[in-house]
Amino acid sequence: MEDLSIQNVNLEQSENLERHHTDGFSNSEALVVRRGEPFRISLRLEGRPFNPRTDTIRIKVMLGRLYVIMPMTFSRKPSSSHWKAYIDPEGLNPQAPSIYICSPASASVGCYRFQLYVFTKNNGRSCATGKFIMLCNPWCSDDVVYIPFEDQREEYIQSDSGLLFLGTPMNVVSRPWSFDQYEPGVLETCLNLLRVSPQHKRNRKKDYLRRNNPIYIGRVVSAMINSEDDRGVLKGNWSKDFKDGVNPSMWTGSGDILQQWAQSNYSAVKYGQCWVFAAVMCTVMRVLGIPCRVVTNFNSAHDTNDNLVIEEFYSETGQKLKQGHDSIWNFHVWVECWMARSDLGPEMNGWQVLDPTPQERSGGVFCCGPAPVKAIKNRRVDMVYDTRFVYAEVNADVHKFVMSKGRVLSVNKDTERVGSLICTKAVGFPRPQNITGDYKLIKSPTSTLSSRSSSSTDNSTLRSESSRGVFVSLSLDKSPVVGEPVRFMVQVINKRRVAKSMKVHFNAQAKEYNHSPSETFWELHGIIHLAPMEVKVLEQQILPAQYEDVVGDDLINLAVVLEDTSSQERVLASEEFNIASPELIIQMDEDNTVVANNKQSAVVSFTNPFSHPVSGVLTVAGAGLMQGKLHYRMPPLRPGGRVEQCIAFTPSKVGMRMLQASLSLYNTNTNVRGFKMISVQGE
Repeated sequence: MEDLSIQNVNLEQSENLERHHTDGFSNSEALVVRRGEPFRISLRLEGRPFNPRTDTIRIKVMLGRLYVIMPMTFSRKPSSSHWKAYIDPEGLNPQAPSIYICSPASASVGCYRFQLYVFTKNNGRSCATGKFIMLCNPWCSDDVVYIPFEDQREEYIQSDSGLLFLGTPMNVVSRPWSFDQYEPGVLETCLNLLRVSPQHKRNRKKDYLRRNNPIYIGRVVSAMINSEDDRGVLKGNWSKDFKDGVNPSMWTGSGDILQQWAQSNYSAVKYGQCWVFAAVMCTVMRVLGIPCRVVTNFNSAHDTNDNLVIEEFYSETGQKLKQGHDSIWNFHVWVECWMARSDLGPEMNGWQVLDPTPQERSGGVFCCGPAPVKAIKNRRVDMVYDTRFVYAEVNADVHKFVMSKGRVLSVNKDTERVGSLICTKAVGFPRPQNITGDYKLIKSPTSTLSSRSSSSTDNSTLRSESSRGVFVSLSLDKSPVVGEPVRFMVQVINKRRVAKSMKVHFNAQAKEYNHSPSETFWELHGIIHLAPMEVKVLEQQILPAQYEDVVGDDLINLAVVLEDTSSQERVLASEEFNIASPELIIQMDEDNTVVANNKQSAVVSFTNPFSHPVSGVLTVAGAGLMQGKLHYRMPPLRPGGRVEQCIAFTPSKVGMRMLQASLSLYNTNTNVRGFKMISVQGE
């Protein structure tokens, strides 16, 4: 009888993808599996049937030049620390035997090759080859990235869309983002990111061995998202000159960025800012199987001299000055990844801060983390990696100086401003979740907050300062909205039993989220008289026509300085805020069930809130809903005018999907956005 030989190997794609929660990667050329969980392959044999008494099977699994050889056993007992291959003797098909390969829960992430040999008693040998991609496994309790709740695994690993939060604490802006991890080529690009890293180029064997550790992977990815030290993905740009690249505000998802990087032979994509860096890193980490979420820290300190104090300088008329090296970003965005910390002890397990935005070098390169969130809360600033730097971002004190001709006229201290709100997207819901209490000891943390709430009680702000003779506070009437006046109130209290005459200086400047303000665009000066112990309220407003040129992604620094005309004593109160842009409204027929591979439609509408006509280009996208992007030119629209655009699309994937729209206006500094979550049913 003819001896047996292997005709082919069936990787049992659909069964393994479902079992390993990797269904979204079905378009990959290689089988995608997770470590610590067996996957099945089937052999199709020619010649005589397989005889387990006389025939043996061995599998050689290779990652680069590293390899392990596994003899086939009949024991199903898994091993959490060693590679194992076995045949289930029950239901054995001698002509097409099934083989189970189980990796340890600490296997390295990467693209593996395997060689499968069948040896017969007649010294015959037959060989077949194949490949598979190994990812981390948050479903496996032996994996250091194990996260025990299914809704969190769905949110932090499987969800391919989400929200980023920008703006200010009083006016949180939700920006839709498509993580795109299941889009064609994204998986391979994320693996290639590890391959083109300096660590891999320096020592491939060492890199492959260390890829079993999410701490190592996190630091490599954090460095590779920016291009400061390597062939990283994104080039940062915080100027306003983006003519040789893309304005960071125009990106809507990670897929375009990662694909452009791969297609350009790993040349840096221009340009990114903090939320873009963080969102792309979130994509890479989720692809690699490490639970990840995007986090926004409002009023984020950049403490350059490591003294946990941020110094700000104002002129005697309230203009914020470009002095000092420290800064406070109105918001800063990083990621958290979930993992055990065997290097620090189990009390530091859980969420870890990783920040790919290039700010300071860590270990000689621009990366940051993983810093345990629990260490930050407990002030363990001695811990690796970069815990002290992140602690300062959420806890530094602010010292404000009023200056004149190089002389300090007054100084005020604020211990509450930095890290005043830290949030991430809520699990399963399109809204922010307040996680400030994870980072800081606060008196009464709340679990959730509403984006763009209209409640003046929730969103009004109060910035107050006091001198020996006068107390002043500045508060906004409500969250400012484009098209409406910005109304604010200044309360002045004379704490002395003598009358006072005070010079009052109001000043408003536009600023980018991470820069010092630019020139003053609105100011007002006057004199007030205070009777002994008098409380006086000054109500002011900035009209839309006065601020429309700076609305959009810019913010506003508003300050008031009071000067005692007799003593020249000065007191300052200030606030930084954003003016909420209009939103695009996306509507679908409520009775229309959205079914995969069936044509659907939606209507995007926009109402012009500006005092002048606007025009622009509408862009619509949705991973799993449409291929590529749709573009529509919007003709000039008069003030108060409304326009609608019908959108046709055919969903290709089931599950919860995000349809997002962005309107880029030609003659304003504004990108208008909107999104709608759509549940796509199977056919």
